[in-house]
Formats: sequence, structure tokens, C-alpha cells
Amino acid sequence: MGTVPFSPYFTEERDCPLLRKRNTVSVDFMNDSGGKAVVRAKKIFLFFLLAASALVFGCRESSPVKGIELVVSFSETPLTDRLYTDIQYRWRFRDSYKKIDQNCAVFVHFWHRSNLIFHDNHRPEIPVPRWEPGQEYTYTRRIYIPQFIDALDPEFKGPDTLKLSIGLSFPQDKSGKPLKKIYEEKLKVFPPPPDTPVIIYEDGWSDFEIDPESYLKRWRWTAKEARCIIDNPRRDALLMIRGGVMKKGVQDQKVIVKINNLLLDEFIPRRSHFERFYRIDQGMLGEEDRFSLVISTDKTFIPARVIPGSGDERELGIQVSFLYFR
Repeated sequence: MGTVPFSPYFTEERDCPLLRKRNTVSVDFMNDSGGKAVVRAKKIFLFFLLAASALVFGCRESSPVKGIELVVSFSETPLTDRLYTDIQYRWRFRDSYKKIDQNCAVFVHFWHRSNLIFHDNHRPEIPVPRWEPGQEYTYTRRIYIPQFIDALDPEFKGPDTLKLSIGLSFPQDKSGKPLKKIYEEKLKVFPPPPDTPVIIYEDGWSDFEIDPESYLKRWRWTAKEARCIIDNPRRDALLMIRGGVMKKGVQDQKVIVKINNLLLDEFIPRRSHFERFYRIDQGMLGEEDRFSLVISTDKTFIPARVIPGSGDERELGIQVSFLYFR
């Protein structure tokens, strides 16, 4: 099962004028074996050209913020690409820290050489104006490190490096340098280990479709039931499913997830898109070298009958944008 070697993520950063929502997109390139795709190639090319220029030249960093210590740690070691991991932020404020009255966002940039390949920009749980000298605040967020290492490259000698840069984005800054760095670290990142489970899409899957203007960006439709075969890692693992349901033409469409015919979850998404994480116990995977993952729905639809102007006569279930098991 082949993979595309790069998966950029761009999401909203309100405090940087060149990263506003109307100009952003989140694209998750996954493996595809000959699937048909609807791609607006010119728009994608122009977007990434402009976005890259904005990120490199538009939002510049100025002098660091004083009086703050930041300790960063990851739940997974060693780090690899194609990996979900929890990142913990521990903010410590010295007595010399001077309070900030602006409602800053935190920028968290992961650079590979000169390319910003993903970020975890966010608003801290405790707003910046409430940060106090002598205090400590800790919280955890989940990130995904996309594939950027080409282990088949003859020049690849071992782990690659990501530069992690963290700081505050000041919305009212008028100097032209709204990003003030607090923390920087070089992270060693390895390719996934050889025993990383492979997902094989068997029955019930349509080809990939792409629409950069939609929420999911890229997805496969399922039939009423879609089956995957996955290598058994013989250990506890993390399963993530990102997808969507048809809210306009189908009411209360239920998503049903089974492993080896055992019910893992069933739910009706509140929105048209969903993302679910599951910690899978080793015992649920069985003793065989591979196990089955089945994603199904209680209601299907035919687009030509519920979407005006559609000529699509397929019987469709739900959208699945990304599957992760590791």
C-alpha cells in the first residue's frame, strides 16, 4: 500500500492576518491505488504557493517574551512521522513576568528545513490576560505528525529533524512582527517501525474524492458496510476514524464500528463531520495475524434522489476521510 510523502495541515490562525480562515485549507494526503479524484489542481497549486510565501515572509518573529519558562513533552517516544501523540505544555511564570493584557494565541510551528509542515496553533485553556507571576499552568493536546520522511531516499541516513517553535501571537501588534518566540527545540523524528500495522481496504469502499472547499477535503464513500483488514500488532493500539454523514438528505444516520464482529461503538454524529479516537485492548484483536474492522451505517442514500441536479446513482453510506491504527 503506497503512500504520498507529504501531508501539510493549514488551519485558522486568527491573530496572524495572513492565516485567516477564508484563505486556509486542511489537506490530508493518504495512500491511493488508482482511485478517481475530483481535483482543482490550479487552485491547490496557487493556494500552497501563496500560503508558503505568507508563512515564510509574512508572520515574522520578534524579541522573546520575558519571565516565562515552557516545558514541552510528548506521550510517545521516540517520535516518528505518521504518528498521533499527546503534547503537554507546562507554562511556568517567574516573579519577573509582566502580565499581558492582549488575548494572545499560542503559535506552535513544526518546521522541516524551511517548510512549515504542520502546527498546533491554539488558544490556551487559561486566557493569556489571566496568566499571573509565580503560577504554573499545564494542559495537553493531541497532534498528528504527518509523513515527511522518505526512508527510501539513498541520502537518508537515519532520524530526520523537526524544529519546534512556540510563542505568542499578539493581535494588536503594529510592528509587523506579531509572533514573539518563547521556546525552540530540535526534535529527532524516525520513520515508523517496520511492524507498523498496514490497513487494507477490502469490500464496500468507493474511490477517493477530493474537494478542497469541503470540510473533509478528501474522503471515500462507504457502502452500507465497508470492511478493512489490518495487521494485528499484538499489543494495545490507538484507532482513529475521521469522517462525515449526509445530514441534508438522511436524518439521524448512525455510524457503527465493529472489530472482529464485536461492537466497538455506535453513534449518531451531531454534525455532518466527526472524529473518534478509541484505545483498543489487545484482547479484542484476537489471535490471528490480521483482524477485521467494519464501518457501517443503518441508512444509505442515492445522491440523484436527494441532491438536486445530481446524476449519481450510487447507493452510499458515510464518508471516511482518514483511518489511523497504530
